Amino acid sequence: MPLNLIVLIGLAIGVSLAMMAATVVQLITGKSGWIDTIWTFTVGLGGIAAALLPAQGGNDMRRIVVGILVTIWALRLGLHIAARTQGGEDDPRYAAIKADHPKDWPVYLFWMLQAQAIATFVLVMAVRFAAINPAPFPALTDLIGITILLIAFAGEAVADAQLKAFGKTHKKAVANTGLWRWSRHPNYFFEWLGWCGWVVIALSAPLGWLALLAPVQMYILLVYISGIPPLEKHMRETRGQAFDDYAARTSAFFPLPPKEKS
Repeated sequence: MPLNLIVLIGLAIGVSLAMMAATVVQLITGKSGWIDTIWTFTVGLGGIAAALLPAQGGNDMRRIVVGILVTIWALRLGLHIAARTQGGEDDPRYAAIKADHPKDWPVYLFWMLQAQAIATFVLVMAVRFAAINPAPFPALTDLIGITILLIAFAGEAVADAQLKAFGKTHKKAVANTGLWRWSRHPNYFFEWLGWCGWVVIALSAPLGWLALLAPVQMYILLVYISGIPPLEKHMRETRGQAFDDYAARTSAFFPLPPKEKS
C-alpha cells in the first residue's frame, strides 16, 4: 500500500475519533462552542501530522513551513473560540439544531459530527498535498500561497477582534464598522481565503488538484449550509429591522463597498 495512502487513512481515523470526543464534550457541558474548538484543534493537529509524517519525495523545508503555518492558524482560531465559549452562551446555530431534535439529540449529534469529520478530513488532506509537493522550495506558488495564507490569518483575526470590541460597547446591536462594514461575515471570508492558499501551494504536486476540494467545500458550508444561513436567521430573530437594513447595504460574503442608501 502506498505510504501516502497509509498516512491519509490514519489521519481519517484520527479525525473521526476526535469528533467522537467532541460529541461527548458537548453532551457533558451543554456548550456547543466546544465542538468548533475541538474541530479547529483537530484540523490543526491533523494538519501538523499531515505535514510532518513520512512522505515519499517531499521537500523537508516545505513540510516544516506548512506545519508552522497550520499551527499558527489552529492556535489563533482555536484559542479564540475556546475563550468565546468559556465566557458566553451556547452557539445559536447548534442550539437551533438541538431544538429541532429534542428526543434523538445524542444520536443525531454523533452522526452530524461524523459527517463533519468527513469534511474535516478534506481540509487535512489539502494540507497534506501542500506539504508533500516535491518541487524545489520556495517556488513562486509557495510564495503566493503563503502570502494568501498570511493575509487570511490576519484578516480573520482582525475581523474577530473588531466584532469582540464592538460587542463590548454595543450590546444587541449589529456590527457595522471596520471589515464588518464591507462584509456581513468577513471572518468567514478570510477563513475560506486561507484554504485557497493551501491550494496554490499544493496544485503542482501529484494529485495536488484534490486540494481544490477544501475551498469549494468550505465555501458551500459557510455560504449555504452551516455558516451564514443559520447565523443570519438568528440575527433576524434577535436584531430585527436593524439587521435587515444592514443586510440590504452590505455584501454577505465577499468584502465589497457598502451600497449607498436609496
